[in-house]
Amino acid sequence: MSSLKQFIRNVRASKTIADERAVVQKESAAIRASFREESHNSDLRRNNVAKLLYLFTLGERTHFGQIECLKLLASPRFADKRLGYLGTMLLLDENQEVLTLVTNSLKNDLNHSNQYVVGLALCTLGNIASVEMARDLFPEVETILASSNPYIRRKAALCAMRICRKVPDLQEHFFDKAKALLNDRNHGVLLSGLTLVVSMCELDEEEGGEQGVVEMFKPITGALVKVLKGLSQSGYAPEHDVTGISDPFLQVKILRLLRVLGRGDTGISEQINDILAQVATNTDSSKNVGNSILYEAVLTILDIEADSGLRVLGVNILGKFLTNKDNNIRYVALNTLIKVVAIEPNAVQRHRNTILDCLRDPDISIRRRALDLSFTLINESNVRVLIRELLAFLEVADAEFKPIMTSQIGIAADRFAPNKRWHVDTMLRVLKLAGNYVKEQILSSFVRLIATTPDLQTYCAQKLYAALKDDISQEGLNLAGAWVIGEYGDALLRGGSYEEEDLVKKVRENEIVDLFSAILNSSFGGQSVTEYIITAMMKLTTRLQDPAQVERLRRLLLSHQTDLDVEVQQRSVEYGNLFGYDEVRRGVLERMPAPEIREEQRVLRESTAKTRKANRAPAKKKPTQITEQDMLLDLMGGDSVGGDSLGGGIGAVNGTQQQQANNADLLADILDGGGDTGMVQSPSSPIANGRPPQQGDAASIMDLFDSQPPSQQPPPPQRSPMPAPSNDILGSFAATSPPPTAAHTAYNKNDLHLTFTITRTAQAVQVLAKFKNTSAFESLGQVNLQAAVPKTQKLQLQAISSSELEAGAEATQGMRVLSVSGPPPPRLRLRLKLSYAKGGGAPVTEQVDWSEPT
Repeated sequence: MSSLKQFIRNVRASKTIADERAVVQKESAAIRASFREESHNSDLRRNNVAKLLYLFTLGERTHFGQIECLKLLASPRFADKRLGYLGTMLLLDENQEVLTLVTNSLKNDLNHSNQYVVGLALCTLGNIASVEMARDLFPEVETILASSNPYIRRKAALCAMRICRKVPDLQEHFFDKAKALLNDRNHGVLLSGLTLVVSMCELDEEEGGEQGVVEMFKPITGALVKVLKGLSQSGYAPEHDVTGISDPFLQVKILRLLRVLGRGDTGISEQINDILAQVATNTDSSKNVGNSILYEAVLTILDIEADSGLRVLGVNILGKFLTNKDNNIRYVALNTLIKVVAIEPNAVQRHRNTILDCLRDPDISIRRRALDLSFTLINESNVRVLIRELLAFLEVADAEFKPIMTSQIGIAADRFAPNKRWHVDTMLRVLKLAGNYVKEQILSSFVRLIATTPDLQTYCAQKLYAALKDDISQEGLNLAGAWVIGEYGDALLRGGSYEEEDLVKKVRENEIVDLFSAILNSSFGGQSVTEYIITAMMKLTTRLQDPAQVERLRRLLLSHQTDLDVEVQQRSVEYGNLFGYDEVRRGVLERMPAPEIREEQRVLRESTAKTRKANRAPAKKKPTQITEQDMLLDLMGGDSVGGDSLGGGIGAVNGTQQQQANNADLLADILDGGGDTGMVQSPSSPIANGRPPQQGDAASIMDLFDSQPPSQQPPPPQRSPMPAPSNDILGSFAATSPPPTAAHTAYNKNDLHLTFTITRTAQAVQVLAKFKNTSAFESLGQVNLQAAVPKTQKLQLQAISSSELEAGAEATQGMRVLSVSGPPPPRLRLRLKLSYAKGGGAPVTEQVDWSEPT
């Protein structure tokens, strides 16, 4: 066995990865062998565990040394305990089963006479405590909080914070001790106590303030203000001074706690307004330590009910941060101003030029944050200036910025445009600079703007034609130009009376045809562009007067009748046939009427989104869930109720786990879009090939899963791909029960025969499912059955006896169906999901709706 130092030298001396792996494997094997020898030499064991920790830092497997760490914990020597606790914290986590063996060692060491041993135990408990361990050991931690030793008091406070996070119900045991810590004279204890109180208050806020922790600690606001005032006014204090600022860590913690206490409370906010103004004005901002205090003070000012003057002071501090040379400080300022702009827009507007300067910063993170903030600053008064700056940035921006920039500029122009002429010019500039990145919604909004503004149609056609003559590489520009020129080609030929008219050359008919032909023959003529131009050329056949150019357009259309794209080919053939009917062609190709502008058609959907959010249930959801629901609402045009109706309509238990929390996942997998009725017939189901649907089927299905009369149930939406329902499903609950031992076939396909044997008792219905492999040669593997019942019933599904069926073999699986209220159902209806693999091939999944025969 080599020493730790020699082992590290050998690893570092390796010239290749293979050499390093060989050294590691050799040493790991020696460590394993040493562990198997059960040596009582603590020095040897400590040396081995130290090597394991080094292996852990290299990313190697170290699970075989967990027990050795526990043995070191039981040693009376401090050196052994120190390394054992370090190994326990690194090599174990709260999900390890071995951790249950640590509880007793921790309990003994928490009552140890040596303060450093107690400190080790507290540190370990604070890092790896599980729920069970926290419940077992919190009394010891509570006792240590009242200790006279400040060293272990501050460690106990941090450990209590972990315990409260793991088990919020234990918070009440630490309230009084936490208040006592805030009056402690020791610096470290006070700092740890503040950390504990802040954590408990934030945890209470996350749970909706159910325990009233914040209200409990509000009376200590005056004492906190007094301590903070003393720190900000005190001179040089050598013990806790950092670059001339007295105890910045304690100041930051106090400011954070004041923010939590003053949030939403006008009285507390007024009590701390003066000290916040004092801290914000007296703290030295030339040092990074002072900036940390100022940043925390600004966050507190903006989060509490502070007066307007104090908020402006906070925004000005952030504006000063923007001029700092440190990239981190500038980034923090931009990130905070994004949240502030909705609260103090005018104060943030004063720093607009500084924010725009950040768009030219070499750091991409700062450019991204400055861009986000710039869009939030746009309003009616500054839209011209800011959009001009953003367009200048768009010209040199990285490709990753352009999609969001084009969308945001389009939204801002649609919302704040001073006039339509400016709106059109702005969008034309966007199409020229980044037409390949313009989203479909922005492009359609621009086209709608032109269609609803007759005065600008000629101007837009001229501008788009001139832009396409200069550059056809931008897809968005090609699409918009094709649509506008095809729709208003006659106006393009006539020209208009604009101040820039002398800059627009006279357009001839053959030039328009040449332009479209050049785009189609270029590498930029993709499928979408080709589809737009074909339609535009067809429209131009009624706009142009020269028969020769109309004939050119007709030949171009005919040339695409053999296009590889089916959509282009079909349109070309249809348009070619229209040439035989001139009157029909002219009527069909008239100008499209101006679209009616509805609120839901606008690019901006803010008001609609706000209304939907306000009407939603107040239940807490994760941000990702809310975002997905908003997106679905925008797509579906209404509130989604599928999840509620599905979850309430059917109940099931997945396998032997029998956990209600898994019902939704199981049903989502089994039913996969069951709709409002809660039933979907599988195409493979033997009952799916019954009679055609008859009147009343939908109401019967609704009656099956709800207790209301069929006449009161609205008909479910029709789904054409689904097969017709069967008489078996649509029967009544009052059907006659089968014999107790009758066996009914539920599935017979691909050599898998499934039967149900039903036995009824006064309390429940017992179902024995029997699987049989009817093949003489091939085996069935991965056999699995899942089931769901109506919402008025409860299902308990046992595990299958064997998921592997050889040829001719059988397996069984038990089910128990109970009624939520009342006697057991007289007739069973089950939705089954079967999965199996035949002969080692790909798994097969089938859905079956089964009803017990009458």
